[in-house]
Amino acid sequence: MMTERQTPGEAEPDAPAIDPKWYRQVLGQYPTGVCVVTGQTPEGEFVAMVVGSFTSVSLNPPLVAFFPDRNSSSWAKLKGCDRFCVNILGADQEPVCRKLASKDPDKFSGTPYRLSSRGSPIVDGVVAWIECDRYAVTDAGDHEMVTGLVREMDVVGGGLPLLFFQGGYGRFTPASMAAEEGQGLTLAQLRDVDLARLEMEGLASSVSARCIATVRVGDELVIAASAGQARRGSAATLVGQRLPFVPPTGSILAAWLPPVEAERWLNRQAPEKRVVSAIALATVRERGFSVGLINDAQRAFSERLAAMAEGRAHHVDLEDLFDALSYDPVDLTEEMYREVRIISAPVFDSEGNVKLALSLHDFPKPSDPDGVAGYVKQLVAAAAIVTKSFGGKSPATS
Repeated sequence: MMTERQTPGEAEPDAPAIDPKWYRQVLGQYPTGVCVVTGQTPEGEFVAMVVGSFTSVSLNPPLVAFFPDRNSSSWAKLKGCDRFCVNILGADQEPVCRKLASKDPDKFSGTPYRLSSRGSPIVDGVVAWIECDRYAVTDAGDHEMVTGLVREMDVVGGGLPLLFFQGGYGRFTPASMAAEEGQGLTLAQLRDVDLARLEMEGLASSVSARCIATVRVGDELVIAASAGQARRGSAATLVGQRLPFVPPTGSILAAWLPPVEAERWLNRQAPEKRVVSAIALATVRERGFSVGLINDAQRAFSERLAAMAEGRAHHVDLEDLFDALSYDPVDLTEEMYREVRIISAPVFDSEGNVKLALSLHDFPKPSDPDGVAGYVKQLVAAAAIVTKSFGGKSPATS
C-alpha cells in the first residue's frame, strides 16, 4: 500500500533489500504466457506491447489484467487507448513476438493482422484473443496494473501457447493432461486415470496420435485425460468435454454392462437402430475393441466437439448426428480398416467391470490396412497393461 509520502514506483520504507538479479532468477522459475496487447490511439495509430504478466481477475464482471512497466514507451502510447486487445501468441510465433517487442517505429509492418469489430489489431495466427475496455489503472510499484473489462473474445488456432521461462522463450509440450475434480468426476476416477497416463503417453508417442481416457458419469461420458500433441488448427485438448452416453459412441463402455443396464443404454436410441447397436455390442465383446469409421456425420461430430473444446460454441447439439455415425461393423473388411478414425479399448477392474476406455484418434492414415490393425494391437496391449496395474481382469468374452 502506498504511504502519504510515497511516490508511484518508490519502494516501501520497510521493504527488504532484494537483489534484482536474484529476484529475476527466482521468479523466472515460474513460466508465464506471452501476449501482445494491442490498441488504437485516438489519432488512429496502432500500438503493440509484449507482456508476460497477463492474468484473469474476475468472472463477474469479466475482468482481466496485465502489468506494464510504468516507464515503457509502448505503455505510454497504449495508455491513451480506451480499449485494448490481448493477443495470446502461439508457440510458433516467437519471430512475431520479437518484432512486436522491438523499438521498430512501425511494428505492424510485415506483421499480418486484422481489426476487431471495435478497432483493435488482432494478430494473425494467435491462439486466442480478448478485447477489453480499459476498466482501471492502479499503481503497482515500478509497474502499473491495468484492468480490462472483457467485451469480446475468441479461440482462433487452438494450438499451444508461447511461454517465457528462465529468461527465454519456449513452448509447453504436455505429455498428458487430466481433468480437474469438480466436473462430475470423483477423486477415485481421477486417480484411476493417473495410473493410465504413462501408458497413454507412450502410446501417443509411438503412434504419433492422440490418446484419450473416457469415463462414465451417470448418463454422460467425460473425457478425463488426453495425451499427445494437437495438430495446428485442431482442438488443443478435449479434456473435460462431456458427451451423452448413447449408442453408438459409448459401445466400448456399454458392451460389458449387466443386461438390464445394457438394455437401458440401447433404449436411448431410435427403435429402428437398436438391433444394429445390440449386434455391435456383441461384436465389441468378441473383438475386445471398438472402431469408429469416417463419414460425413463423423466429420461434423468432430468439428462440433472441437468448437465446444475451443470455446467457439457454448452449447452444441450432437445428438442429431449419433444415428448417422458408423461404429463397429460386423465384418471389418480391408476397405473398412482404411476408414477407421477412432479405436477404443476397455480397461477393467478386479470384478471385470469397465473402469474407463482408452481411445486413439488423430493417428496418421497408413497406406495399408495392416497399419490400422497395428494401432489396434498397440492400444489393446496398453489397455491390458493398465488393467493389470489396477489388479483388474478381463471377463470371458461372449
